[in-house]
Amino acid sequence: MTITLAILLGVLLDRLLGEVPRWHPLVGFGRSAAWLERRINKGSARILRGALGWTLLVAPLALGALLLAGLQHGWIVDGIALYFALGARALTEHGHDVAQALQHGDMEEARRRTGYLVSRETTRMNEEQIARATTESLLENGNDAIFGALFWCAVAGAPGVILYRLANTLDAMWGYRNARFNEFGRIAARVDDVLNFIPARLTALTYALLGEWRRALRSWRAQAAGWSSPNAGPVMAAGAGSLGLQLGGAAIYEGIVEERPLLGEGRPAEGRDIPRALTLISRSLLVWIAVMGLGDTLVHLF
Repeated sequence: MTITLAILLGVLLDRLLGEVPRWHPLVGFGRSAAWLERRINKGSARILRGALGWTLLVAPLALGALLLAGLQHGWIVDGIALYFALGARALTEHGHDVAQALQHGDMEEARRRTGYLVSRETTRMNEEQIARATTESLLENGNDAIFGALFWCAVAGAPGVILYRLANTLDAMWGYRNARFNEFGRIAARVDDVLNFIPARLTALTYALLGEWRRALRSWRAQAAGWSSPNAGPVMAAGAGSLGLQLGGAAIYEGIVEERPLLGEGRPAEGRDIPRALTLISRSLLVWIAVMGLGDTLVHLF
């Protein structure tokens, strides 16, 4: 039952405490990554430089977690590692902040809060655009901030969840397709794609089964491959279909309108759909905990 105990501990700590307000390990890791990138992302062979940077940052921490996991009561180490990797409460709070601002008609506050969740421009968004951007981000980050971490904790304990979270962080920092990071961040992006391949599809399946499943599966099958990310596509398409919404479409990045593929089926998003997306994610979390607990029990019985 150690996997179940670790997962329950991590989820409970996240629920009670939320993100560490000061001295969060990922903040220090991010600063180290930014410092290293400034010094080695130059000259030629940038793909190799990016691979070296990734290894220097991730390998020592993953190895340290592997050593700690061998201690007695290793499930406590696994649960604490999971806590630092989870963002369920923070994701819920960000979503509720946007929904509350829209409910009170405070568009400036809603735009500002949406800017915490997305990288696109928010200064001229209307309600539909705010709701669409927020819902997309919540669905995608449900995988990145919750279910991916749960999956790797169940598979490999603290080393797995730390490897996953650090790789996901480096992808968020380096995985851009622009002049600065297209080559340097390529390894970081590919590693994150590999680590998220199975969790993303399990997340998409969970979203689908907890909502309008026919629409969700149809959207996943027809639309996911057209999305720029091989893992975000299934998650967002299935989530949009499950909610009966049509997401995707045009968005402004750095002053340029980007025409993205459509996701899901149904009506445009509204402010009231943000709590619906959060409910879908929270129910999915309960399903994951139940299934993992059942699987852990069966393994020990047989």
